[in-house]
Amino acid sequence: METATVKEMFRALLCNDQALTMVAAIVMINTALYITSNLVIYFFKYDFSPEAWQSNYTLFNTFGGAFQILAMMLLFPLLRKFMNTMKIFYVSFSMAFAGYMILLVIAFSGSTNVYLLLVPAFLIMSAIGMLNVIVTIFLANTVDYGELKNNRRDESVIFSMQTFVVKLASGVAALAASIVIQIFQIKKDETAEVLTAIAPASRMGLRMCMTILPIAVLLIGLAVFRKHYILTDEKTEEISRTLEERKRV
Repeated sequence: METATVKEMFRALLCNDQALTMVAAIVMINTALYITSNLVIYFFKYDFSPEAWQSNYTLFNTFGGAFQILAMMLLFPLLRKFMNTMKIFYVSFSMAFAGYMILLVIAFSGSTNVYLLLVPAFLIMSAIGMLNVIVTIFLANTVDYGELKNNRRDESVIFSMQTFVVKLASGVAALAASIVIQIFQIKKDETAEVLTAIAPASRMGLRMCMTILPIAVLLIGLAVFRKHYILTDEKTEEISRTLEERKRV
């Protein structure tokens, strides 16, 4: 696969509205995940379990990562037997929203049982794992769409954009997390021991930003997708047939 330049990426995006829609969706999905992953360490350290934050944070991260991989390898193929990718896309979004709401409830309940957090970890990380698979499939569909619309197949350029936009999402999420930390005066203490506690208002702000902010980002991504993405399974099959007929002529 040829390495695409940034100029070629933007040209391909401007000429392919479906690719642009999927790029926006990928940015939103990954930004939501990275915001949570950047802030959850402070939640464990200064709010949920300061006295045992390292072990609990490690347990949460380990299971979350395992859920994401298993969802990509097992859960997505299982669901694919019963529904198409579009339905799985909306199921995954519903799982992520439910996971964030459960996480918010647990955060405000005052519970310190880390095993309760494995429920939202499963829902959120499994949803993100499946969404990563689905958006790759949808991005592949935009290649055929672009060929039909522009008489040019920008396959290498479009797939190169996926890595670019994931890094972009990482940067946006890191900026958002830094702003949250500054606003609520949370110190980036790198030591294992919690030396200073944070104010109750800071804890409440951290809980809200760790959950409500990612939900808002996901809702924006969902709204953009529903309004602009048209490449259903039926539509992609129609495009494939049209391209095959064009090649025979």
